[in-house]
Amino acid sequence: MGSSEVAGHVVKSYAIEAPGRTVTNRDAQAALRIAADHLSSAHLRGSLGLSVLLMHAGGDGDYVLVHTWIEGYMSDLAFFTGPAGDLGRLRPGRSGLAPCVWEAAVLAHERDAFSRQVLDGDGALEERLTAWRGDVLEGEVR
Repeated sequence: MGSSEVAGHVVKSYAIEAPGRTVTNRDAQAALRIAADHLSSAHLRGSLGLSVLLMHAGGDGDYVLVHTWIEGYMSDLAFFTGPAGDLGRLRPGRSGLAPCVWEAAVLAHERDAFSRQVLDGDGALEERLTAWRGDVLEGEVR
């Protein structure tokens, strides 16, 4: 779904769609607003300004995940969950909630992309960040 600048972060966005479900442009805008609210205080958690947004139209509800690279080679992950088709009712997920197999596949790719393009990449930082933005997972996952 591309990348954008949100709350001082470069955000790469992905859509995951269960059979019969679709992430609409309106859903994507709502997810970006959720991400902006979450990322507005990310500097307090040591954010590096690089984030991944997953919008998951699941079979049992809707999920928004905001994954942020933070200092010390670590990351921050926030979940927002709610009923299918009503992103306005998404709320922070419960403590201990972990990514499903489809979300984990995207996050695994993003871990590799961050290592490959940013940590191990060649060139100036801006060149490595451009390469990271372009390193996206496409197609079906599991």
